[in-house]
Amino acid sequence: MHIRLIAHDLAASYGARTVFSGVSLEICQGEVLVVSGANGSGKSTFLRLLAGLQGATAGSVLYRYADKDWLPRDACPLIGWVAPDLALYRELTARENLRFFAEVRRLHLSEADIDGLLEQLGLGGRGDDRLSAYSSGMAQRLRYAYALIHRPPVLLLDEPTVTLDIRGAEVVDQVIARQRRDGIVVVATNDPRELRYADLLLELGR
Repeated sequence: MHIRLIAHDLAASYGARTVFSGVSLEICQGEVLVVSGANGSGKSTFLRLLAGLQGATAGSVLYRYADKDWLPRDACPLIGWVAPDLALYRELTARENLRFFAEVRRLHLSEADIDGLLEQLGLGGRGDDRLSAYSSGMAQRLRYAYALIHRPPVLLLDEPTVTLDIRGAEVVDQVIARQRRDGIVVVATNDPRELRYADLLLELGR
């Protein structure tokens, strides 16, 4: 099933300050949109609008999937979300975190599924470690596992390689390449190295 993301005349404001306005675009299956701009230009806000975590001041966002139109507030089943502030439970193991998040989504996640996700993200053999023993880069990899547990057609990535070493960045490259085959990706970044992901580029704050 093909996925499309359509934004029309999108705007976001905080009080009297307009962060961005007049953003219209369309992303089709197989494409990666990179949203760039300086700090404060609205990159994270833009992703939050797409995820339905925040309402737009003006304009609209629509997902077209499975012969149905989805508004962002209803599109949680379609979306995988990765951001540095995504909370994980440090007192739980990686395996327990993933099992909990799967239950919240009412998904059945077998131990083999969990092992496969951890292996894919370079955390094989560390699933039974508590997150309090994880480095910041390992925690970031686990956020990707969380985002991928329901095989979403849309992947929204805010600062995708933050805290990651070279090997971790390579893992993100692999995730984006796989997602590109079957869905769409939106990347928010101010790292010029991540512009290489872009099929489409949106520059905010210009």
